[in-house]
Parts: sequence; C-alpha cells; structure tokens
Amino acid sequence: MTAAQPAPLKGAALGIAAVALALGTFMQVLDGTIANVSLPTISGNLGVSTDSGTWIITSFAVANGVTVPLTGWLMGRFGVVRTFTASVIAFTIASLLCGLAWDLPSLILFRILQGGVSGPMIPGSQALLLSIFPPHKRGTALSIWSMTTLAAPALGPVLGGYISDNYFWGWIFLINVPFGLVTASLTWRHLHDRETPTRKLPIDTVGLALLAFWVFSLQTMLDLGKDRDWFNNGLIVTLAIGTVIGFAAWLIWEATEQRPVVDLSFFKRCNFVLGTLALCLGYALFFANNLLLPLWLQEYQGYNATWAGLVAAPSGVMAVLAGPFVGKLKLDARWLATLAFLCLGGSFWMRAQFTPDASFFVLAAPLALQGLGLSIFFVPLLTILLDGIPPEGVPAASGLSNFARITAGSFAASIITTYWDRREALHQARLSEASSPLSPLYRSAIEQLQSYGQSPLQAAGSVYRQLVNQAYLLSSLELFWVSALLAVAMIAVVWFCRKPAPSGQLVAAE
Repeated sequence: MTAAQPAPLKGAALGIAAVALALGTFMQVLDGTIANVSLPTISGNLGVSTDSGTWIITSFAVANGVTVPLTGWLMGRFGVVRTFTASVIAFTIASLLCGLAWDLPSLILFRILQGGVSGPMIPGSQALLLSIFPPHKRGTALSIWSMTTLAAPALGPVLGGYISDNYFWGWIFLINVPFGLVTASLTWRHLHDRETPTRKLPIDTVGLALLAFWVFSLQTMLDLGKDRDWFNNGLIVTLAIGTVIGFAAWLIWEATEQRPVVDLSFFKRCNFVLGTLALCLGYALFFANNLLLPLWLQEYQGYNATWAGLVAAPSGVMAVLAGPFVGKLKLDARWLATLAFLCLGGSFWMRAQFTPDASFFVLAAPLALQGLGLSIFFVPLLTILLDGIPPEGVPAASGLSNFARITAGSFAASIITTYWDRREALHQARLSEASSPLSPLYRSAIEQLQSYGQSPLQAAGSVYRQLVNQAYLLSSLELFWVSALLAVAMIAVVWFCRKPAPSGQLVAAE
C-alpha cells in the first residue's frame, strides 16, 4: 500500500503552479542548448579557441548527467517540493555567476555548478505536475511538460543567436535570474504544504563515485571525440576504456547494493524498458537533426545565428500550439506514439528533398511537421514507461528515463556531426573527379566566372567553394534519409509494449 496522496489542485492555484513548474523545465532545457549557438562569440570574447570553449558545453553536460539519475534518492531524502525548489534557487544563483564570469576557467567552474544543481529540475517538475492534476487530466499534465521540454531546444538557437548578434553574451545566462526567482517563489508558495514524506536514506558513496567517473568519461569522450579523430587519439581511447570499466563496475555495484543511489529495478518492467528505448531513440533523432540543420545553414548556406534559429522556430511554435489538444486525446498510447514517429519520419523525409536554392519557407516547412510530431511524442511514451509505477516511484523512474534520454542526445550529437564530415569528404572526392581541368563543364564554369571579372585563381576558388557546399548538402540529405527510416522503424518498438493503463491510472499503485 502507498501513502495517501494530497488532493489535486483546482482553479487558479492549479494554473499558477503548472506555469511555475513548466517554467522551471523550460529554463533548464533552454540553458542546455542556448550556449551552443553562442559558443564562437563566447570563445572570442574570452580570448580562447572554439576548441577550448567546447568545455563550456561539456562541463554542464557532465555535471547534469551525474545528478539527473540521483533525483530519486534526493527527493526520497529531502522531499519532492523541497528538492525542486532548492534546485531552482541554486540554478538561478549559478546562472548569475555564469553571466558574470571573467575568464574561461571561472565560466567552466560555474557551468559545472549550474549543471550539477539543475539535475532534479526536469524529473521534479514532471513528478509534481502529475501530482497536482486530477487523475483524468494527467495526460494534460504530461502535455504541458512536453511542450516546455520541446519548445526550449527550438527557441534556444533563436534566443542565443539574437543575444550573441546584438548584446553581451553573458545575457544568455542572466535572463534566467528573474524567471528562476519567480519559479521558486510560486512553487514554494503553492506547493510547500504538499511535501512528500521523507526518510533517512544512507548515501551510497561507492555507487555515486562510480557514476560520476563513468559519466564524466563518457560525456568528455563524446564531446571531444570528433575534434580529436576519435579512437586514433590516446585520450579518447583512455576515456572509452574508463567508460566501459566504470559503467560495468557501477552496474554490478548498484545491482547488488541494498540501498543503491540509482534504483535499477525499474528495468525489470517491460514497458519501462521499451518505452525508455523508444523515448531515447526518438529524442536522439530529434536532437541530432536539431543540431545538424542550423549548423548546415550557418556554415554553408549563409544564414546568421538569428535566421538559422528562425528556421527552427516553427517546431517549437507548433509543439506549443498543438500540445493542449494532444493532452485531451483518449487513444491508445501506442497509436499516438505511432503518429508521432510518422510525423517525425515525414519531417526528416521532407528535409531529404532540400535543394541548394531552397527558400526560407521550404526550409521551415518540415520543422512545422516535426513540431506536430513532437507535441504528441512525449505524452504516449511517458504513459507507457510510467505504466504501473506507484506515485512515490515516479521521481526515480523519471530521473532514470531522463538520464537515458540526455545521454542518447549526447551520443546522437557526436555521431551525426562525425558522419556529416566523413560523408562530406567522400562526396567531395567524387565531385572533384568531375571538376578537373579536363572536364568541359569545369572549363565552362571557369570561363564564365572569368567573364565576370574574376582571375583564374579566384574562379577556381569559387568553383571549389560550391563543390564543398554541394558535398555538405549531399551529406546532410543522406543523414536526413537515414533519420526518416529510423523514425519509422521505432514504431515496431512501440508495438512490442503492452497496452498501458488509461491516463487516469497512469501512476496507480500496484
């Protein structure tokens, strides 16, 4: 039997609390993506190379990756409301420090702090949203959570690009301060009397140390691997070995420890395993393509950071607009997940039809379809993976699934950027075969450019630049095709799950 749950909130209190919790999720997810597009600006202002500046991203990801799976232990020890509120306050302070950082080491230190303290924010907001809504509206609660989770990555490049192009880079962190204060105050005011029972839990120091070790090794390997030629570099090989050994040791320890820091027993549930797998792979496809498209637009299509972000904006806008309607659908979660993956697959297929002269609206149209798919994506998969888990287990299960999702996103980002460059090299070599001085088309292009006033060397340079642009376009189109096929393939995983309970019984005690 489980402890009695507080009655759901009603009226204005429910709306205000839901907005506060959604804002907490939005801030955390936004901060994980907003710095990406601003990295060249930050590195330049701090007087370091972009390669060194990647530690700004890596440090946040590593610290966050360690603390997300600890959510269950933290909330069991200190309570869900208290842990979430303290996390938001600490995140706000860390954001202030990041915005005031004076050099790269200080910024990296504050980003570690920011990533570490923000770990409980996403799982905590998810668990609290489920608890404040009545059972028959828990689909609405999950749709609110998914809207903010998906809108932030889409708006991050827009906001980050605009700030980088027009203001001091520190504002990408300082904007969190007022929103963090509002979130923490509203959450505590409306939810402090709904605190969950706490118990004195011992600290699994060995498990925590092993977790920190292998997550640090993995995230560092994924972030640095592309720039250091992966396993041809000694550091990357060492990190890979450390990841494998650390993960194996951690898995064995947590499986045999009486009170583990991360509860792996959820993986005994078929729906949790398959739902988490589908969630991770679907999110990985979204995250990878969300990274690839702005990168291609900025580097090879002449878009600045702001306009590249605006191309991605329809995804977030559509997710926000369609989200409330998705929460009201009463279909089998597996059918909803199928529709979500079909929309994602369709979006990637539309991108695979891009041409070098594609207009802004042609580039943005697939993002609107992606937004529709993403508005449906989280609700059914969370319904599946949380099926049958009692309320007190939701924070731990949510933390574990979110940790897996974040890790999958890191893998996807590294894999897609690596293969993007490698496939470009292959296409460039093939295109170069048709661009020799013996080719009539090549000679014709050179002569035409010279007739416009370019020297022979300038004309050859112009042709080479177009060749590189074409090679990266072909590489991008291939990856979009593969993403479309993988999205459709995920439908099979969904249908291996058993039919979950209706949303009203989503977290019913067993």
